[in-house]
Amino acid sequence: MSTDTRTGPAGPPAPGGSTAIVNIAALVTNDPSLRPGSPLGTLRDAAVVIEGDRVVWTGGSGRVPATDHRVDAGGRAVLPGFVDSHSHLLFAGDRTEEFNARMSGRAYSAGGIRTTVAATRAASDEELEANLTRHLAEALRQGTTTFETKSGYGLTTADEARALRVAARHTDEVTFLGAHIVAPELADDPAAYVALVTGPMLDACAPHARWIDVFCERGAFDGDQARAVLTAGRARGLHPRVHANQLSYGPGVQLAVELDAASADHCTHLTDADVDALAQGRTVATLLPGAEFSTRASWPDARRLLDAGATVALSTDCNPGSSYTSSVPFCIALAVRDMGMTPDEAVWSATAGGAAALRRDDIGRLVPGARADLTLLDAPSHVHLAYRPGVPLVAGVWRRGVRVV
Repeated sequence: MSTDTRTGPAGPPAPGGSTAIVNIAALVTNDPSLRPGSPLGTLRDAAVVIEGDRVVWTGGSGRVPATDHRVDAGGRAVLPGFVDSHSHLLFAGDRTEEFNARMSGRAYSAGGIRTTVAATRAASDEELEANLTRHLAEALRQGTTTFETKSGYGLTTADEARALRVAARHTDEVTFLGAHIVAPELADDPAAYVALVTGPMLDACAPHARWIDVFCERGAFDGDQARAVLTAGRARGLHPRVHANQLSYGPGVQLAVELDAASADHCTHLTDADVDALAQGRTVATLLPGAEFSTRASWPDARRLLDAGATVALSTDCNPGSSYTSSVPFCIALAVRDMGMTPDEAVWSATAGGAAALRRDDIGRLVPGARADLTLLDAPSHVHLAYRPGVPLVAGVWRRGVRVV
């Protein structure tokens, strides 16, 4: 048996066989049966065994079975890799000037997206992919092992399709967001743009995506337009997601639940009926605190959703305009500080909650049979993610059983 005592950046991956990570102060499994009363199922003085790309055993360090390799966690915490279920990484350029102006008093509106559309259309495929992979590497270093990403900055058939082709080389969780805003050249004829999105653009994009999304918001698409987009996508085998109720009250959440969308994302402005619908349906309320931080908008009320029984996910919304962060730990800290979540709830929402928003049960948990996506913290507890905001606590990352950080 070989022994690996590293807790910092990894070298070449260990040879094949089984690996035990031992001397874990706190192992977050997200298996509530292990610790009644806590959704995290946290095990103390624990170990986890991985073989191939799967978890095969969890338990106390004193009972760990024999394995080919061993890693000493050094009394640190281990949790599932973060599941970032909402990002916009297919873009070029940035919006530094817009951010600077907004922080000086100008309010955020959906129209700023047009700036990124122009830069993205002008970029080459190679430039788009280089930007995507840079952000993915950045997110991985912060513990994100699964991510969803969207098109939406091309808004022509060719540009949307090429964005999705690029994304599909790096993740299975690809979302067609041709209905981000109305393309500038059709700004005076939104009906024609909806016809384009639900016709030729959808035909070109559906083969490269799993999901279809729409920005259902004043200044983007109304409820009838959003319904047309989502039902057309569903007819082509794409499952709905919805940008819902971010900037104002509107029909997005109700539409998401009605169409059994996997997630309603943002959920900042909710009526009691919206909260009840989310609590009674399967649609996950995905909260994106990076957007509120970067736009000085009102915070979503996570406590209200959780107390009603809704399933909540936390994600970054990484995009160049309203939430230019790839850090799930940062979003966890914001959720605890400003959205009424406990540290346990925020970590669950950033792992198992994100998996639920992608309708996945093989990620976001560390139980036998789950994918071996793990994050090692340079801290004895997951609580430090909120307790020590802004500190780079991720000391190691395993993705599909291979140590990559």
